[in-house]
Amino acid sequence: MDYIIPAHVERCSVFADCEQEILKFKWIESQRAGRDLGEEAVRLWVIKHWSGYLRARWIEHLQGTRFWTELDSGDFALLQRECADRLWLLQDIVDRLKVGHENLNLLIWASERDISRELILNILERLNINSKRLKHKYDPYLN
Repeated sequence: MDYIIPAHVERCSVFADCEQEILKFKWIESQRAGRDLGEEAVRLWVIKHWSGYLRARWIEHLQGTRFWTELDSGDFALLQRECADRLWLLQDIVDRLKVGHENLNLLIWASERDISRELILNILERLNINSKRLKHKYDPYLN
């Protein structure tokens, strides 16, 4: 059954929204360089910031604060819908995801705190972090 997106939730496009961030970055970097860096600045933003930017949008999507059209609609508000009984742990996991932690970091963190490996693996499998990577058209690693 599909989750119905509440009417008050803002619907956004990851790619349209990131354009504003790219323009700000391009302007700042061009000012520093004393010339318009053009596409070079765009590529630099993608290399330096795209992953973190996308992860932040994905977390907003999971939390149900914004609906991002390019992300899996089934993931919208997932934390509220499926993990309400584990909010104490989810907030810690989300805080770590926000600063760039990956699955291995989270498993080590949980082990150091004697948090059930099974519980962490269950949450990580449901979040499926590694499948949530979108490519930007200026990604230099695209084939």
